[in-house]
This record gives sequence, C-alpha cells and structure tokens, in this order.
Amino acid sequence: MMTNDYNAADNESTGPMELEEYTCILREIEEQPRFRANADKEMDYVDGNQLDSDLLRRQQAIGIPPAIEDLMGPAIRALTGYEEATRTDWQVTPDSGPSGQDVADALGYQLNQAEKQSKADAACGAAFRPMAAVGVGFVEVSKESDPFLYPYRCTAVHRNECHWDMAGGEADPLLDKARWFKRSRWLRPERIMAAFPKHKDLIRACGRSGSQWWGDQNSLAALDGGASTGLTNAWAEARSWSIEESRWYDPTRKELCLSELWYRRWEQVAVLTSPDGRVVEFDENNQAHLYAVTTGVSKVTIATVARVRMSYWLGPHRLHDGPSPYTHRYFPYVPFIAFREDRTGVPYGYARSMIYQQDSVNSGTGKLRWGMSVVRTERTKGAVAMTDAQFRQQIARPDADIILDAEHMQHPGATFKVHRDFQLTDQQFQLLQDARLAIERVSVITSGFQGRSGTATSGVQEATQVEQTNQSLGTLMGNYRQSRTRVGELLASLIVADWGSKQQTITIEGQDGVTADRVIVLNKPEVDPDTGMAYLSNDLMRTMLKVGLSDVPSSTTYRAGQLRTLGETTKSLPPEYQAAVLPFMVALMDVPFKRDVVRAIRAVSAQETPEAIEKRIKEEIQKALVAAGHDLKVRELDMKERKTDAEIQQIMAQAVQIGVQAAFSAMQGGAQVAQMPQIAPIADAIMQSAGYKKPSPGGDDPNYPIGPAPIPVQPGPEPLPPGVQQNTSPTFPPVPQAPEQGMQGIETPTTTDNIEGVAA
Repeated sequence: MMTNDYNAADNESTGPMELEEYTCILREIEEQPRFRANADKEMDYVDGNQLDSDLLRRQQAIGIPPAIEDLMGPAIRALTGYEEATRTDWQVTPDSGPSGQDVADALGYQLNQAEKQSKADAACGAAFRPMAAVGVGFVEVSKESDPFLYPYRCTAVHRNECHWDMAGGEADPLLDKARWFKRSRWLRPERIMAAFPKHKDLIRACGRSGSQWWGDQNSLAALDGGASTGLTNAWAEARSWSIEESRWYDPTRKELCLSELWYRRWEQVAVLTSPDGRVVEFDENNQAHLYAVTTGVSKVTIATVARVRMSYWLGPHRLHDGPSPYTHRYFPYVPFIAFREDRTGVPYGYARSMIYQQDSVNSGTGKLRWGMSVVRTERTKGAVAMTDAQFRQQIARPDADIILDAEHMQHPGATFKVHRDFQLTDQQFQLLQDARLAIERVSVITSGFQGRSGTATSGVQEATQVEQTNQSLGTLMGNYRQSRTRVGELLASLIVADWGSKQQTITIEGQDGVTADRVIVLNKPEVDPDTGMAYLSNDLMRTMLKVGLSDVPSSTTYRAGQLRTLGETTKSLPPEYQAAVLPFMVALMDVPFKRDVVRAIRAVSAQETPEAIEKRIKEEIQKALVAAGHDLKVRELDMKERKTDAEIQQIMAQAVQIGVQAAFSAMQGGAQVAQMPQIAPIADAIMQSAGYKKPSPGGDDPNYPIGPAPIPVQPGPEPLPPGVQQNTSPTFPPVPQAPEQGMQGIETPTTTDNIEGVAA
C-alpha cells in the first residue's frame, strides 16, 4: 500500500502540477501491475526470438540442437495483413441536418488528405501489431513542430514509453476519464535545451552530473554569484527528491529522461445549451450569448467539466506547465487495447496463449531431431584405443572411424556395440502435429486465414473456417475501429482549429474522372437580404460534425473484389448499359491514368455506330423532306397572299372605275336633262321599267331638279367676218387678248374658289 503525505485536495484544483503531486503519480506507477516485461517477451516470440540464453546453454550441454519453428510470427502477420486489407476511410457526417452537408464534405475531403499526408494509416497499422500480439499500442496525434513538414503528424509510440491511469479499466478504453497520461523519452541534453532554452543552464548541469548536479562545484559557484541563473529553486528540488537517479539519468550515454505529462483538472463552469443541442461554454462578454439568455432561447446551467493540461518534467524539475494547446478535450495519445484482465485491467493479446504451444513445438522439434541423430554405444572399458572424448566426437560423425583395442577385445566378455535409431515413431509425429494445431486452437487464427493449406478438404469448408476466424476477431477489430475513429476525430479537430472562422475555398477533386470537381467556400461572409444582418455561410464553427468510418474500404483487395463483382454483373446487361458502367469499372482499377481512360471511353461513347449513323441519316432526310414540304407550303401561301392582295387592289380599282363611270354617266344624264327637261319623265319611266322604286319608307329620293325651259334663240344679225388669223405656232405663243381673270373650275386651288359668299 502506497503511503504518501501529499493530499491532492490541498492543491488548487485548477493550478499547475506541483512536485509532490508528480511524485505521487510516479509512486502510483511503481505500484501498477507489472506487465511490460511479459509483453516484451511475447513480442520477442512474435519476432522469432524464441530461445533464450539459458535454454541454449542447457541444450548445448546435452547435445540437443537449437530448433525454432516460428508459428506465432506468421499468425500475427496474418492479422496485420487482414487489418490492411479491410482498412477503411474516415467519413465526416453532419449532426445538424442536411444544411451542414457542404461543410461535412469539405472537412471530409481535407481529412482524407490529412490521413495520407500525416501517415495516419501507417501509424494505426504500426499500433495494431502490438495490439494484436501483446494487447496494447499507442498513436500520437499532434501538430508538427517543423514548419517545412506537413502541419499534422500521426506516429506510433512504443508501449514502454507510456504510463496511464489504469483505474478506469474496461469502462474507459480510450482514457476519456483518466486522470493522467505520462510519456517518457531518453534524449540528449542539447536536444532538450533546444526545446526549453529558458532552462538550458539547468539541463546542462543535469546532463553533466545527473541528480548530484547540486553538489557540483560549478553549480555552487553559480549559486554564490550575483547573476540570476534560475537554479536556486531547482537546487532545493534536486537535493530533496527521493526518486532514484536511474529513472531519469543515464551516466553512460549522458542522456536525460524527459517526461511529458498530460493531466485533467475538474472545475465547475457555466455552459449554454442551444435549441439545436449545441453546448458551449457561456461567455458573459459575448453579446450573442447574452441575447440568447435574455430572450430565453438558450439556458445556462452549471456543469463539472475536465480541463486538460500538460507539463514537462526533467527528473524533479518542472520545465513547463500550462493548458492544452489543442481545442479538443482528450489526451493526444490514443490507446489501441485488444483485451483487458478483469481484475487488474492489464492489457493482453493473442501471444499470451500461444507461447506455451510455441515452446512445445520448438522443444519437440529439437528433441526429435536429436533423437534421430543420436548414437548409443555399448562397450567395455578399454575397448577403444582412444580417450572417451575422442571416441564420443568420432562416434557422432556419420563417417566415424573407431579404432578398437585388439588385446582388450580378446578378453572374455569384451563388448563394443553401436545402436543408431533413425526411425520416427507415429506417437512422436502425432505429438508434434498436436502442438502445431494447438497454436490455431488457442489463437483462432486458422491455416486458411494465414494462406496455408489446413484441415479443410473443400473450398466451402475452407471459406467457412475463414469466416469463423473473422467472427472470432470481432472483439479485436471492434476495439481497433474505435481507437482508429478517435484518431480521425483528433485529426479533424486540428484541421477545424486551424481553419477557425477564416474563409476557406476547398476544391474537391472528382473521383477518377467519374465525378466532376466541386468547389465549396467555407466561412463566406454574406448579408441576410431580409434582416440586413451579416453572417457566415457554411460556418465551420457552428456546424455540428462527427467522424465515422465509411462502409467502403479503400484497400486494393477490396477494390479488386468490387471490380470482379461489377464485371460479372455487367456481362448480362445490354451493350448500351455496359458502355454506361464501363467508366465506373475503370475507376476501380489500379492504373495511374484512370482519368484519361475514362475521358477516352466517354469520347468513344459519344461517337455513333454505323447503324446509328445510318438511322440518323434517314431521320435527317425525313426531317429535310418535311422541312422542304413546309417551305413549299409557305411559298404557296405567300403566293396566294400576294394574289389576294392583287385581286383586292383590282377590285378597288374596278370600284373606283365604276364609280367614275357612274358619275360620268350621271353627269351626262344631268346635262341632257338640263338641256332637254322634257326627257326627265322619259328617264323616270325607263328607270321604273328597269326596276327602280322609290325608297319607301326610308331612304333619300333623288328628286332631281328640273331646270327651266331653254329660251329659244332669236335670229340676229349676220356674224362679222373673222378677224386677223391668230398665231398658232407652238414657238410663238399667242398674244393675249385680255388680262387673266383667275382660274376656273377644277383649276382653282381650293374648292371654295369662285363661290359667291365664301371667303377665298
């Protein structure tokens, strides 16, 4: 039972970690179950190092040759190959409904790019191997400190560098509730000084003298001087610390152990819950938070939350302590744990149950080989003319040359016999086979799963055994997917933190030419046309997102299987459907020029077959004929229209002509009636005989007036003889006889000329 006078309640719950609390954590690590030594031994077995020095020495003493038939290594390699073959991609889905789909697609595309550039797949694969073998592996998800590299990194961390709060057990597989997590690394002092330049004097002193640096004369001289070196407090800490120097100082290589400690502080804070379920910490200086609380849209509650902090320790010296540099609430180290012991919470893997059977196979093979090559001799003392050591060395050779003592062999009872057992009994062979099969029984990793011929006698039976192996790996793969999802969540949180509220333009490239490129603008400033308020469209910080694993693996084996399935399905389709599916089949192929192939296929698909061309020509001819007939009809209608217009003009001209003729006839008739009034009754009678009737009861009666009777001409004197002959030559106009009197008749400019009583 650990005894320590330090009480965590005495320390400020939100303050930095003090030396007493750090010492308490180190004491807690010492009392944790010791499983790392066994895990190292199990990993040695997986790596093929299965014979230790003591065993080899004992075997050499009795003449047993060393024999190793590695069965654990191929079994674990089969599991790692299965993990790589079934590896899936991360998919980002919005929790806030379809409105956040664009944001999720943009973040998902960037996350997939970060997955490749940060080596996340390789890190998870490296952590899966010790996870399956010894039960635990770790992956670090952090920002890269080197500005010339990709800004995010995912690296596998060895289990011996990591210690964590094991109080949670199986209820806390991802250390969400763990109090602390510690990672230790042995580094050169100059490397540590580059990271912590403020403490370079302390680091240099520790690298030179270790835990006894406070007794070094150079350090004492620095303390006696007038300059501030920053070593005074460190001198008291180093002198009073009780942890062994070997924990953090290597005097041989002059290396120091730098400890990176992540821990949680619990405190009560006010949180704001929005109607859509989003929970944020209440900020009294935020006008939006105050407005939401005032209007009752959101409510404020008090909750106890954990704050993640980090500190660096060099032995008893604290080099740094502060809040976590990340926005998420998790440790940046993700554990990959296969199985846990029920009482202690110690992780373990498949190698634990395979070690004994592996030893049985190795020892059985060595003993059988030794038994097949062993030689038993029976001889009386002095039967051979050589020493015992020379005799044993010679008799072990297949071409042994043994010289017998002739004088001794003549004595009665002298004996020399050699027995060689080259036969392997069925019992020995069966025992060896049982030990080999026991590896499969205890690890549920069958020979068919490893790609070797096993006990299956048919393809269906072998497929059944492989499927049973997949089912038995359900717990292991489920825990692995859970840890891998956490790696994706941490990587996505780093991307979101870097983007923040800045406008980002993400171009999502089309997949292998099948889909077109897509451009999404995040955090785009816009103005609401109804309210006039400014807002951000595709607001990344306000969109609730979650990271999941898509159902479509990205491995080459899976794509090849999908290609075969799609090819078999396409065979029975009509040719036009096959042409439509062909670009998607090319997208599943592993060729470096998929886009060009898809473009070429679509270009060829756009070209018509000879039958289609002939059909199209016929259709065009038919359309041309129809168009030609339409043109003829239009021309015919145009001609008819022009003919109709001409006929109308002709009718109008005829009407004018008839009117003129009628008027002329009327004027002629009027002139005759005026000259001879007596003919008016005759004209009326002629009209009545022609069918003329007076317009009765309506209408206008012409009632042509009858002029007075003409006055008879009285005979007068004889006319005078004609005067002088007038000049009628067109070149000599006649001499006017009187001045002009104005125009007459239709020659007048207006209709009122020459009318009495009307002004001109």
